[in-house]
Amino acid sequence: MPLSIEELDFQETAMGELVLRRRRMRSLNDRVVYEVKLGDEYLMSSLFHEAEVALADIGLGVLGGDGWDVVVGGLGLGYTAAAALKFKALKRLVVVEALAPVIDWHRRALVPNGEVLGRDGRCVYHHADFFALVRGEGFDPERPGGPFDAVLLDIDHTPEALLNASHAGFYTEAGLSRLKTFLKPGGVFALWSNDPPEDHFLEILGNVFARAQGHTIEFENPLQQSTSSNGVYVARCS
Repeated sequence: MPLSIEELDFQETAMGELVLRRRRMRSLNDRVVYEVKLGDEYLMSSLFHEAEVALADIGLGVLGGDGWDVVVGGLGLGYTAAAALKFKALKRLVVVEALAPVIDWHRRALVPNGEVLGRDGRCVYHHADFFALVRGEGFDPERPGGPFDAVLLDIDHTPEALLNASHAGFYTEAGLSRLKTFLKPGGVFALWSNDPPEDHFLEILGNVFARAQGHTIEFENPLQQSTSSNGVYVARCS
């Protein structure tokens, strides 16, 4: 009988112990679920990825034209990047990830979207700190400064519940104004949040961008036999 939980990788990182696990959920007809833990925190699970897909679908869905240059901040299990690649108008996708093992999981196809991202030549991994790149020269080492059609971000739990306190400055008007300098006219910044959109952060976005909206993404939670919700913020330059 196969193990119900299998540890696929364990790495010591600067942010703590990083673990990739594959779980067979017997209560869900032996459904296979991938989980990532960082220290004592559960970062993500393949059981819940609807909002990560919605981040790309909503954020890129407002763009027109073609030949898009797009940044995804935070690779995770690859759902946002995979959803972005479904847009035929996308020309180049730079995925910024601070944890090298996460990139390695995808290159080794240990996670659900590894093969999808690996075989698409438009997708480029960039091992770097997203927030440091905002303060520096931008996200694409081949095109310093950009500009980009969209930046899709999924790293912290919410704009206030951060993985690292050093990220806090990004979620201010000054930090978002700096990000805006890397976007084209009409460009989009979209952000995933574990919680539904909050008025306070929408106000901050509205002070920086021409338009800002919050979307509540509801999805089935089979573990609790209920409906759960995440948030997606979308802000657009004039």
